[in-house]
Amino acid sequence: MSYLGTTGERSARLRPVDEITVLDRPTVSAHFVAPGSLTNGQFGLFRWDMAPQAGGPAPHFHKTFSESFYVLEGTVRLFDGERWVSATPGDFLYVPEGGVHAFGNESDEPASMLMVFAPGPAREEYFLELAELAESGRELTPQEWTAFYAKHDQYMV
Repeated sequence: MSYLGTTGERSARLRPVDEITVLDRPTVSAHFVAPGSLTNGQFGLFRWDMAPQAGGPAPHFHKTFSESFYVLEGTVRLFDGERWVSATPGDFLYVPEGGVHAFGNESDEPASMLMVFAPGPAREEYFLELAELAESGRELTPQEWTAFYAKHDQYMV
């Protein structure tokens, strides 16, 4: 999807902070800064703010998109498929399609990072549906969890 014109166009989009959807959960605030729907599916950009001891997902991978993590504040535990590291502000982890990874906050301080998905799937739907499940109290069977994860291109290892 390349631009083929010769004069450029006025197509930039400013998204004021009050237009950003924020999913507030007890241990995490997910800011859907630039979901794929805003970027024509080219990428997704989320800010992920974690409370102390927020934990995070178990190791998993995605088949159709890469994921990147850039630590803004605090200490974020990142798993690169082989080892866990304590990442601090400025540290970056790139995970290509199929790359096993995980993240979380195991420290006693809050932590924050940017997450980039490319191309930009509607990843916010995954997090919104997880929140709805948690709020409903509904328990999924192992088979239902597998189907739920597959629907959102997430495969637990």
